Amino acid sequence: MRCEKITLPETGVELTTYLTDNEAVEPERRRPLVLIFPGGGYTFRSAREAEPIALRLLSLGLQCAIVAYSVAPARYPAALREAGEALAYARAHAEEWLCDKNRIAVLGFSAGGHAAAHLGVRWQTLPWGEACRPNAMILCYPVITAGEYAHRNSFLNLLGEDHDALCDSVSLEKLVSKDTPPTFLWHTWEDGAVPVENSLLFAAALRKYGISCEMHIWQHGGHGLSLSSDEVYPLHDQRQQPACQEWPELAARWLKEI
Repeated sequence: MRCEKITLPETGVELTTYLTDNEAVEPERRRPLVLIFPGGGYTFRSAREAEPIALRLLSLGLQCAIVAYSVAPARYPAALREAGEALAYARAHAEEWLCDKNRIAVLGFSAGGHAAAHLGVRWQTLPWGEACRPNAMILCYPVITAGEYAHRNSFLNLLGEDHDALCDSVSLEKLVSKDTPPTFLWHTWEDGAVPVENSLLFAAALRKYGISCEMHIWQHGGHGLSLSSDEVYPLHDQRQQPACQEWPELAARWLKEI
């Protein structure tokens, strides 16, 4: 495995790569790449949703890089621009990273899900154009809507004093278009921090535009489950939900099929 920290030249965002060497399988294999955006309400980036995720996906045949996108006191559109540069950089280095430039996905948790999906619905507005367009999105209990079911603190941290003026413009269910990539969504019905309606509203918007979507809603489990296993939570912790532990396999299978 190759692990490297890279600071990108335009936005200064840092990527940490987790890349499999193909020598043991077939040297010419090019794997899908997943750019990981940990959650944290746009105030921090959760360690539980960073390296443990990369290592799990690596074991499933995916190349990975963690994006250390900006959080408060940085404001919109810093994280969106960083996401765009990260994806364009990954695509430009696909051959070096032994990944398929046409199968690059963004994966985000909670507010990181907003950062990832924001790129998916707004890539056209960024200076990198098609080079920063994700081929797919994997959104895990994502912050989506700035409306009735908003995780309000995420939007306050993202927008600061411009919250009232701009919150409607970053409510992602309103920004889906025919150019939005296929999406894998998962959430829990019991999520008390970011209500399941966030995923439901996004899925409905994808449906309206005929965008392919796979969605899983598990009955039990609170917010921030990550892998929902003893890799990220102590033994017997209620945040270990056996049913939710299958999402990485489901997402990896979906990504390899599209």
